[in-house]
Amino acid sequence: MITERFYRSIFELNGHPILAKSLRKFAKSKASKPLIRSFAGLYKLNMEEAHRDIHEYQSLHDLFTRHLKENARPLAEPADAFISPCDGVLSVVEELTKDSTFVVKGQNYTISELLGTEKASEKYAGGTVLIFYLSPVDYHRVHVPLDAEVEHVYTLGKKAAPVNTLGLQYGLRPLTRNYRLITNFNASGTSFSHVMVGALNVNSIERTNPNSHVKRGDPYGYFSFGSTVVICVPKGALTFIGKTGPVKMGEEIGKWQA
Repeated sequence: MITERFYRSIFELNGHPILAKSLRKFAKSKASKPLIRSFAGLYKLNMEEAHRDIHEYQSLHDLFTRHLKENARPLAEPADAFISPCDGVLSVVEELTKDSTFVVKGQNYTISELLGTEKASEKYAGGTVLIFYLSPVDYHRVHVPLDAEVEHVYTLGKKAAPVNTLGLQYGLRPLTRNYRLITNFNASGTSFSHVMVGALNVNSIERTNPNSHVKRGDPYGYFSFGSTVVICVPKGALTFIGKTGPVKMGEEIGKWQA
C-alpha cells in the first residue's frame, strides 16, 4: 500500500542533491504514472475541476502542474480588487517594522533577506506581507494579483528546505534561503514584490508569462512540486479585507489603494 509517508519522501523531505535530482527525474517520467491515482486519492485532489481526465496525465509532475477548466477560479469583480495569486493558506503581517522585519513561526525575517537587497526593503517599512502556503492538494499554478507592469525579474538562493512547520520552526529559514523567483511589479505607480519560493527535493519554479504588461488573473508561473508565494506591499497601498486561512486563486483579499 502506498502511504502518505512514501509521497512525503518524494515531495516534502529535504535530501542530498543527487537524490533530489533522481526524484525530479522520476516524477517527470512516465515511470511515475502508475502512482497518479493513488496520489490523487490520498490527497483528495478535486479532479472534477481539472482540465483533463485523470487517465490523460502522463506523470506525477504532469498532474501536479495541471491546468483547471475555464471559470474554475472566477476572478473577483471589483476593479480595485487585489486577488489571491494562487490556492493556499494565507497568513498576513499587516504592519512591518521600520527595518521591515516580520515573524513566521517564531523566526524573524527581513525583507532585505527575502529580496536580497537593503535598498528594496526601505519602501516596505510599515507595509504588509502576504504569505500563501501551498500543500500537495492545491492547484499549483500562480497568477497575477493585479494589472501591472513587470519592472524587474531575478532569482536568489539555491537550497530546498521544506516550507512546513519543521522548516519554518527549526532554523532552516526556507523563506530567505531557498531558491526563489522574485518579480517587482508596478501597479498604478506603486511597486510591490511577488516572490515564488521553491522547496522540497525537486525545488523547481517555472515562469510561464514573459510579457512586460500583465493583467489581473493572468497565468504567471508554476511550482513543479509545491511551496510558497510571498507578496510585499508598501504602507498604504493595500487595504486588507481581513480574511486569512484557506483561499483560492482569484478570490479578493484586499483593495488596491495606489
